[in-house]
Amino acid sequence: MSEVPSSAKIVVIGGGIVGCSVAYHLGKMGLTDVILLERGKLTCGSTWHAAGLVGQLRTSANITQLLGYSVALYDKLEQETGLATGWKRNGGLRLACNPERWTEVKRQATTATSFGLEMHLLTPKEAQDLWPLMQVDDVVGAAFLPTDGQASPSDITMSLAKGARMAGVTIAEDVTVTGIEVEAGRVRAVVTDRGRIACDKVAICAGQWSRELGRMAGVNIPLVSVQHQYLITESIEGVTPTLPTLRDPDRLTYWKEEVGGLVMGGYEPNPMPWATEGLPENFEFQLLDSDLDHFEPLLELAIGRVPAMETAGIKEFFNGPESFTPDGNFILGEAPEVRGIFVGAGFNAFGIASGGGAGMVLAEWIAKGEPPYDLWPVDIRRFGRNHLDTNWVRTRTLEAYAKHYTMAWPFEEYRSGRPLRRSPLYDKLKAQGASFGEKLGWERPNWFADLAAGERPEDIYSYERQNWFDAVGREHSAARERVAVFDQTSFAKFLLAGRDAQEALSWIAANDVTRPPGHLTYTQMLNARGGIECDLTVGRLSETEHYIVTGTGFATHDFDWISRSIPDGVDARLIDVTSSNAVLSVMGPRSCDVVQALTEHDMSNAAFPFGRIKRITVAGAPVLALRVTYVGELGWELHIPVEFAASLYDALMEAGKPHGIANAGYRAIESLRLEKGYRAWGADIGPDHSPLVAGLGWAVKLKSGTPFQGRAALEAQAAKLLPRLLAGFTTDPSIVLLGRETIYRDGKRVGWLTSGGYGYTVGRSIGYGYVRDPEHGVDRDKVLSGRYELEVATERVPAEVFLDPLYDPTMSRIKC
Repeated sequence: MSEVPSSAKIVVIGGGIVGCSVAYHLGKMGLTDVILLERGKLTCGSTWHAAGLVGQLRTSANITQLLGYSVALYDKLEQETGLATGWKRNGGLRLACNPERWTEVKRQATTATSFGLEMHLLTPKEAQDLWPLMQVDDVVGAAFLPTDGQASPSDITMSLAKGARMAGVTIAEDVTVTGIEVEAGRVRAVVTDRGRIACDKVAICAGQWSRELGRMAGVNIPLVSVQHQYLITESIEGVTPTLPTLRDPDRLTYWKEEVGGLVMGGYEPNPMPWATEGLPENFEFQLLDSDLDHFEPLLELAIGRVPAMETAGIKEFFNGPESFTPDGNFILGEAPEVRGIFVGAGFNAFGIASGGGAGMVLAEWIAKGEPPYDLWPVDIRRFGRNHLDTNWVRTRTLEAYAKHYTMAWPFEEYRSGRPLRRSPLYDKLKAQGASFGEKLGWERPNWFADLAAGERPEDIYSYERQNWFDAVGREHSAARERVAVFDQTSFAKFLLAGRDAQEALSWIAANDVTRPPGHLTYTQMLNARGGIECDLTVGRLSETEHYIVTGTGFATHDFDWISRSIPDGVDARLIDVTSSNAVLSVMGPRSCDVVQALTEHDMSNAAFPFGRIKRITVAGAPVLALRVTYVGELGWELHIPVEFAASLYDALMEAGKPHGIANAGYRAIESLRLEKGYRAWGADIGPDHSPLVAGLGWAVKLKSGTPFQGRAALEAQAAKLLPRLLAGFTTDPSIVLLGRETIYRDGKRVGWLTSGGYGYTVGRSIGYGYVRDPEHGVDRDKVLSGRYELEVATERVPAEVFLDPLYDPTMSRIKC
């Protein structure tokens, strides 16, 4: 029976691959006052029955980098610890069996090129030469990643655990966590059946038990358990130890070699949840009852690919529950609810592939207070209020599981658990042809179908121009030429109030927010490296109040960042007021005419200039009007109490009839902002990019001498040539740009697109991406002097570079 100390600096909960990897990397960093607690024995949860495939390519460069770190670690771990890991870098094959899947694979190949990951496109015969047991009559092509591989999950975890012990970390088995103590918003101790452990930090890495552990501390960890089945065959002639892993997404199946036989599993379209009434106690080294009827459709698909499986004996059949998340990405980071609690969980059946890298980045996050690079796709702060309900999480997670191997269409929306959070205008807009998307549970109009012309407000997915392309063009033109109304109620809205609110905000914001009441400021908020953590708008309402508006998906992240950045001892309180106000954005050259017809307040440029915020009344509604734009036209965001929203909308649409007013959605916003060169956080900008490299130096108060968070890093960066610079690119309008296309300058790979789309006014496809030269640096002249190409689905196409906005570079239209 394990003894536990009365205190430790860091407690890691969970002895699977992720917990052991965190412990290993903390030890490597010289942090030895660390104890890992495992309720049973190491690997006894879900690690021991994992399939063990290790792939690397993801749609995020940094997550791909994280997975690449796993591979590099596994290459050397056995030599370091002396324990076998079962790791072999035997490569990975991915098949495409129809033209659309082949397009997807070619897009993935370009993404691999962008991220510097080796990937080869093969003919069906070349793929069969690598995997002779499969039939390829229906195969269009295949991708081969030579640095992918497979591992023995239990062995590699034990090797990590030994490495942690060698570094001085304590591992205690047979210890059950019964509580987590929190005081004044910070973790204080972990309580176990062997005693209380006072601590500064806790890492919850307990797989499907993590949600329950998080609740002990008031932390929400949105994951649920799903049954995952696979089988291991007896030996099959022709199966060799060097056989690559194989994924056949069109048949929803995967394979790997196992002692002369094959492991075969897959992701069925009708997944089975587990433990819907709560997780059982003492579920260690256990499997669930096999459900052969449920698995049989996958097996039939598998036999069609590998005929030898029809006569092969089944050595073992596994049905093991694993933790899955609502968006198919794992969960890392410090919990926004409690300081000092970190999470590494929800690995969606690729915990072995992620384990090495996830453990490294989470250990650094724990030790240094920030991750080594931007991890937004897996950051726990990407979740929101809609993820508090377990039933909703389960419903969405089952859909995500079922999509594991389906086509990853551009702009694809989830369908489950909807509608949940609705604007007061939802029913009105739906009746007018709105096709809704969802973000953080909010229903948001993506585009509007012309119902009278027979258009249906439904997305038809494709890698070509999709069915909404012309409809979005109409909305785009309405905003550019007349006036459009956008329902942006889902915006996250905060109030920073208190005697010292101005002082606090001045430290947190990179731009000058020390302006009189009534002024509006666009600003970033930076980390210590000068990277952009928040990109938002601040309106000063009074001497003691500031109104902050940020993107829908960043509600939890930005609230957490601002809250934790408020200096100690100052009187400033951050309040989430998102649900109080609906938002109608009225944009376009005729917007002033429409709003002026409904208010007694002077809306002229002289009386209400750009960058101001005022309390006014419009059509009987109290309105907080922000003279700002994200589409590059004259207009206002009208923030109104939710109970006035429907009436105000009706009044706007009636007053706008003579001016050709139109509804518009978020896809039009994207097209409009691309033409104007406005940046999107999470795509073009983020924690790895400073305002200087993003072309946003004009929004930073460096010349003022005023101290602010991240200033020192910007000053150091400004003293030399920049390592990269965000640039825009245009191509022929027939080229579909989605992001991640490779940028070539004078024939040399220099980066990839961070975002892409189409500009209806300029009639060109538009993309943005960083031109990189970390060795020699870049400046404006260097970027503009090059000859550029973009690789799109493995084909290079000529591109023109630009740094100034394509549309209205003098900003005259927004200030008229």
